[in-house]
Amino acid sequence: MPDLYNLGLEERDRVNPSLGGGLPEGSIVLLEGQHGAGKSVITQRFCYGLCETGTNVTYVSAELTAGGLIKQMGSMEYDVVDHLLREQLLFLHADVDTKDTINGDDPEETEGRELLTQLMRAEVMWRSDVIIFDGFDSILLHDPHYEAISERDDADDIMQNLITFFRQIVGQDKTVVLTVNPDSLSKNALRPLRDVSDVYLSLEMEAIGNEVRRKIVVKKFAGMGNQVDDNVGFAVQSGRGLTIVTRTVA
Repeated sequence: MPDLYNLGLEERDRVNPSLGGGLPEGSIVLLEGQHGAGKSVITQRFCYGLCETGTNVTYVSAELTAGGLIKQMGSMEYDVVDHLLREQLLFLHADVDTKDTINGDDPEETEGRELLTQLMRAEVMWRSDVIIFDGFDSILLHDPHYEAISERDDADDIMQNLITFFRQIVGQDKTVVLTVNPDSLSKNALRPLRDVSDVYLSLEMEAIGNEVRRKIVVKKFAGMGNQVDDNVGFAVQSGRGLTIVTRTVA
């Protein structure tokens, strides 16, 4: 059986067995879904479960501050304060407002922050076993180099450079999780990420009456442990977090 990063919490939900026993070590995991599909909830569930089973995690958010993450995860009974204090969990906020100045620099002299370059050079964040980027598409879209290239609809070069870097990271048995909104990125940017991913999960939503049903569609899962479900229905409940939902057809 391949080595896996156990997602834990089997006494609370069935996330870990539904995904074959965990995330494969040394893999790129692509989690794709539209706004509101549940990308952040799933990555936060991954993060908490991984920490609870002793895995070191870096969590990068393009939206939340550290306080926001603690509050949001706490509302689902995913208490990460101790993990943060023990430095088992490293949180980084990726400030996508590239127009802001750094350390009081003259706004007229600030050309924008090279977010991707800064992240790749931040050695500490890559020391964790699992590195999660929640809102990776926002980081891409606000990087000045990507912005310039995407205007020419020529994202292949920068994506290939990123993929080369990610392959170096996962070659050290680390796992990288990326969440993206497919409506935000061009096909030229999405295609390389989909192709290179070892695990490719697509989140789908369907309105049934007043209920919104969500599910994870497993499009690719290389290096799985046990059997992985093709479709995993899930719900999110305050005070309980993410739960797997089994639906029967009448």
